[in-house]
Amino acid sequence: MIKSTTTPEFNRAMTDPVALLSSPLARGPGALPRQRQLIQRLKQAILAGQLPAGGKLPASRVLADELAISRNTVLIAYEQLTAEGYVIADRQGTRVAPLSAAAASAAKQAARQAADLAGAAAAPALRTAARLARIVATRAPNDGSLPLTPGTPALTQFPINAWRRAQDRALQAAPAATLGYGPPVGEPALREAIAQYLRVSRGVNCDASRIVITEGAQGALALCVQLLTNPGDTAWLEEPGYRGAKSAFHAGDLNVVAMRVDADGLVIREDDWRARPPRLIQTTPTHQYPTGAVLSLARRLDLLERARRAGAWIIEDDYDSEFRHQGEPIAAMQGLLPDAPVLYVGTFSKTMFPALRLGFLVLPEAIAASAMPSITEMLRGGHRLEQLTMAAFIDNGQFSRHLGRMRRLYRDRQAALREALARHLGIDHDVLGGHSGLHLTVRLPPDVPDRAIVEQARRLGMNPNALSTFAIAPQPQDNGLVIGYGNTSADRFPALVRQLGKLAAAARP
Repeated sequence: MIKSTTTPEFNRAMTDPVALLSSPLARGPGALPRQRQLIQRLKQAILAGQLPAGGKLPASRVLADELAISRNTVLIAYEQLTAEGYVIADRQGTRVAPLSAAAASAAKQAARQAADLAGAAAAPALRTAARLARIVATRAPNDGSLPLTPGTPALTQFPINAWRRAQDRALQAAPAATLGYGPPVGEPALREAIAQYLRVSRGVNCDASRIVITEGAQGALALCVQLLTNPGDTAWLEEPGYRGAKSAFHAGDLNVVAMRVDADGLVIREDDWRARPPRLIQTTPTHQYPTGAVLSLARRLDLLERARRAGAWIIEDDYDSEFRHQGEPIAAMQGLLPDAPVLYVGTFSKTMFPALRLGFLVLPEAIAASAMPSITEMLRGGHRLEQLTMAAFIDNGQFSRHLGRMRRLYRDRQAALREALARHLGIDHDVLGGHSGLHLTVRLPPDVPDRAIVEQARRLGMNPNALSTFAIAPQPQDNGLVIGYGNTSADRFPALVRQLGKLAAAARP
C-alpha cells in the first residue's frame, strides 16, 4: 500500500482556495505589480494541482478583501487567466479549467514533490539530438577582440566614415518597401556587384543569377549541406581544417571523413575514391586554413576531374584569399574548367568586418536553375540596407581601395610577427604558409602541448588558437599555434611572442 504524502495543510488548500491565496502580496520598491503577482500565484497553484480542475475560485470581492487590494486588480488577474486558458468564467463563477490527462498527471506529481520531495519519482531525462555530441566547442566566447586572434581583421582601420556615408545614401534612396522582406536570394544590386568583382579579381565563372547572399560563410556552408546531401552521406573535410565546416557537416548528420593536408594542400589517394566515395568535398585551395598551404595545380585539376566522375560536389571556401602578400591573388579553382562541380563560398567578414554577416554562394550552372525555387522557399530576405550599402561600396571603388590598404597593412604586420617569432619565441618551431591571409601557423615540438599554452595565454589576455583543435584526429604534426596578426599592431609582437615563449617553456614536461 502506497502511503499518502499529502498533509493537512495541503488538504485544506484543496478545499479552501482563499486560505491558499491569502498570504500578503509583496509591496515596496522592486516588487512586481500586484496584479502580476496574483496572476503568477494563481498559475503556480493551478499547475501544481493545489487548485484542482473544476474547483471554484474565490469571488473577486472576497479575494480582494483578503489580500487588501482593489477588486479591479483581482478582476484583471481573472480575465488574464481566462484568456490564457487557466480558468473558465461563466454565470456560476470562475472555475479552474480541466487539464489533459498528461497535464493532470504532471500536476499531481508536482504537488507530491512539493509536499514530500523524498517520496517523489525522478523526472525522466530530456535528450538532445545526437549530433550535438559531435559539435564540440573549441573556442572561448567573445574572444575576437583579444590580440593574436586568428581571422579577425584590423577593425580600427576600417573606413567607418565612408561606410556610414554609403549607408546614409542607401537609406535615403531606399523606398519604404525596403524595410520589408527582400528577395530570398539577396538584393539584385549586391549580387550583380559580387558577380562583377569575382569575374575580374578571382577568375570565377558566374553571373548574378547564380549567386545567393547568405548569413556569412557559415550560412553558405549550411546551405550547401541542405541542397546536396542526405543524412548519412559522406563528406570529406580537410585535416586540420576549418572548424565551421566540420560543424555544418555534423549538423547535417553527414559521415565526416578527415583528409590530411600537406605542403601542397589536400591529399587524396586512389583508394579513397573507392573505399569512401564522397558526396561533398570541402577545401580551401588558395590558402588552406589553418596551415596556409596552396593546393597545387595538378591536384586541383585531378580533384575536379575525379569529383566529376564520382558525382561529388566540391565546396571551395575562398574566405581570405584577397589578402595575398606576394604577387597577385591566386585564381579560384572554380574557374579552371567549364562546368566545374564547384560551389564557391565567400564572405565579407574578413575583407570588411565580422558583424556585417554577409556571405555568398555561387552555384554551379548545372544545378542553379533547379535549386533556386527551393532556395527561395527555404530562405527569407533580410539585411537589405546592409546589402544595398555593400553594393554601393563595391560599385564606387571604396571596397577595392580598402582592400589595397589592408593588404599593405597585413603584409607589414606579418613581417613583424615573423621577425618576433624568430627573435623571441625561444623554442624550436616551423612557420607554415604565410603567403596570404591574417594568420601564421607555428608548428611546435610534440612535447610542448599547444592547448596548455593557449589556456594560459587566454588568462593573460592573448588569443592564439591551438593547431590541434582544428583536427578531428590530431597527429603529432598538428601540435602548434595559429597566431593572428590582423587585429594586432606590429609594435606589440615582440612582447606578446616573448610571453608565448615563456608559456611554451613552462608547458614542457
